[in-house]
Amino acid sequence: MNKFSLSKVFFLILYYGFARYLPCSYKPYGGKLAKKVRHFCCKHIFVKCGKDVNIEHGVDFEGGTELEIGSYSGLGINSWIGPAKIGKDVIMGREVIIISKNHKYSDSTKPIHLQGYEQVRPVIIEDDVWIGTRVIILPGRRIGRGAVIGAGSVVTKDVPPYAVVGGNPAKILKYRMSKSRISPSMEQKREKGHNPNKRITLE
Repeated sequence: MNKFSLSKVFFLILYYGFARYLPCSYKPYGGKLAKKVRHFCCKHIFVKCGKDVNIEHGVDFEGGTELEIGSYSGLGINSWIGPAKIGKDVIMGREVIIISKNHKYSDSTKPIHLQGYEQVRPVIIEDDVWIGTRVIILPGRRIGRGAVIGAGSVVTKDVPPYAVVGGNPAKILKYRMSKSRISPSMEQKREKGHNPNKRITLE
């Protein structure tokens, strides 16, 4: 299937030309309607867009061709979201940046802007995660279920389930529950199933 079908192109134009600039969802004047319009557009753009998803005012997700988002999750005001797989019940503050690729720069004899990009490495965010304002998540990272990322953090490594992290680079500050209560199967699944250097295909 063509990633940019006529239908998808239409809804991308509708989103970036109109829906993106509608009021924030919490505004008393048209906020609820704006949320519904943006959600309707994104259902026709994203690979997957669940129920009651809140795409806030000003969000930029490029073409959205490698973006999945589960039910009851949201993308924060003026956030920039690259290819990612986002679970259910994920909340996100303003101006979050999710990066999925970097410039190549290994050839010092050639200007960086002529060296192209590295392979896309989508970010994976599991269910029930809280991402604070102005967090930056780097390519290929996985955020475990129930994790909390403090405002302004730069995530350079995977975040374990139910960890509370903060800082630049983000470090574990504490856990929301004792580590003994975190299911071993959850950790094993993550260790076996995630290679941050492998290209991930979102289907």
